[in-house]
Amino acid sequence: MKHIFIVVVLVSLLSSCGASKHKSKSTSHKHRTERTSTASKPAQTKQNNNTPAETQVPVVSKPVTSVEEYIQLYAGIAVEEMKFYHIPASITLAQGILESGSGRGRLAVEANNHFGIKCHEWTGDRIYHDDDKNQECFRKYKDPKYSFRDHSLFLTERKRYAQLFELDIDDYRGWARGLRAAGYATDRKYPEKLIALIERYQLYRYDGDYSGKTNTVVVKTDANNIHFVKKGDTLYSISKKYNISIQELQRINGLNDTTISIGQELYVKSM
Repeated sequence: MKHIFIVVVLVSLLSSCGASKHKSKSTSHKHRTERTSTASKPAQTKQNNNTPAETQVPVVSKPVTSVEEYIQLYAGIAVEEMKFYHIPASITLAQGILESGSGRGRLAVEANNHFGIKCHEWTGDRIYHDDDKNQECFRKYKDPKYSFRDHSLFLTERKRYAQLFELDIDDYRGWARGLRAAGYATDRKYPEKLIALIERYQLYRYDGDYSGKTNTVVVKTDANNIHFVKKGDTLYSISKKYNISIQELQRINGLNDTTISIGQELYVKSM
């Protein structure tokens, strides 16, 4: 009986050791699995952090300080558009100056929209701005150059502007009047404003022969029709000298007041 008791005790001890070993192995395996999973998380996070963002921040144009700077920045683009779409560069520049406030208006600064083109069937980014009505929808571009291209497409793809393209490329006066007649602007003085800007800043220089890949600028300035402002000159004295009214001087030179500066070029004859 004593021997049987000893055998039972030994069997119990052996069973307990086996169960302990099996439990130890399971615990070790479970810990390894969790560690592997934990170690893989930083690698996954790192991969996500390195993934480039799909949304690109739009390039917003910096406000310019003068009309001259605006012309310097965008004349090249206007000439390129003229080559492809046969729209006088002078007209494009004058419209850009007028519509965008020389690149200083809100639409130009925040939306790169230099021509005040509204959304219509536009599916791209947009901005809301008070115009004829409150908070109207306007197109928003990633870069100002896309605004110039959209201006070209806007004119070439609408039938009501078709007659404009029958005009000579250097007939900026015909284009200015034709835009108003076709309904581009409701302002009755819109053509005069464009013409005044073109002639004051000699934008017609960019409407020269543009055959091939080069653009030859033809300056059509008549020295007899220009007065260079000298010290002591006033609009009144200039008007008397050339027998032209102050109001006409202001109109043909795009002046809003009687302020002039030494060295400034003034047209003294209606063209």
